[in-house]
Amino acid sequence: MLNGHTSLVKSVAFSSDGSRIVSGSWDDSIRVWGALTGEEKHVLNGHTSSIHSVAFSSDGSCIVSGSWDYSIRVWDALTGEEKHVLNGHTYPVNSVAFSSDGGRIVSGSLDHSVRVWDALTGEEKHVLNGHTYPVNSVAFSSDGSHIVSGSLDHSVRVWDALTGEDKHVLNGHTCLVNSVAFSSDGSLINSGSDHSAQVWGTSMRDKVSRYTREKIAKPTHGLEFTGWLLSPCGEYIMFVPPGERLPDDANILTIPHCFISYVDFTKSKLGPAWGSCYSQ
Repeated sequence: MLNGHTSLVKSVAFSSDGSRIVSGSWDDSIRVWGALTGEEKHVLNGHTSSIHSVAFSSDGSCIVSGSWDYSIRVWDALTGEEKHVLNGHTYPVNSVAFSSDGGRIVSGSLDHSVRVWDALTGEEKHVLNGHTYPVNSVAFSSDGSHIVSGSLDHSVRVWDALTGEDKHVLNGHTCLVNSVAFSSDGSLINSGSDHSAQVWGTSMRDKVSRYTREKIAKPTHGLEFTGWLLSPCGEYIMFVPPGERLPDDANILTIPHCFISYVDFTKSKLGPAWGSCYSQ
């Protein structure tokens, strides 16, 4: 257990080599710890209000912190020295992240904006406007070409990290978006809201569907739907007679074999063939 903070710890992160941990707290301090020993290495003081987000650069040389004092600070992770204070947001900063090369920082704030900064000079490069409520979470894609942001306005936005252009608005959540992330190859975006997590495909416009419709070739009619709905990996999920309305994929619950003893669909419209999915 790492003891030292005197108030709630809001954000933690590992260095890329796993040797250090950084923590940010409502006690206005940032602390750096030895991950193996638990030893407190540095206490980084400078913020005048609670810390809501911290992150290491990919090479472990720098730490970035975002605070409710409206500022972002960049620190030397080895010495604890404060390198830059990034001012520009007009309300508290909720989220910060480094690009994979460590050259840029992205921040999201209660002022509804996303901002991009030069990590080496502290210069503000872009102000990304589009969200209509506070921004809760921001992240870079692994190649640094795109930024994703999630907001209290229920939307996820994808931005060109080099130009600041708003590329896509991903609507689907019915509540505030708390967290966003890119997959390691940048092909998927994951977003978390009050009661759901959603995955968005490489087009960044459509969610990854939970099912596809099985089709078979008919000699005289071309391809014909069988009624079976398949998971993205090709497993049978459920049978819906071709004439019936397909379900909204958000309402599909997949029940593993090991969890089910009896399900009564006698009054449903799923069709008599549903049960064979357990024998496929």
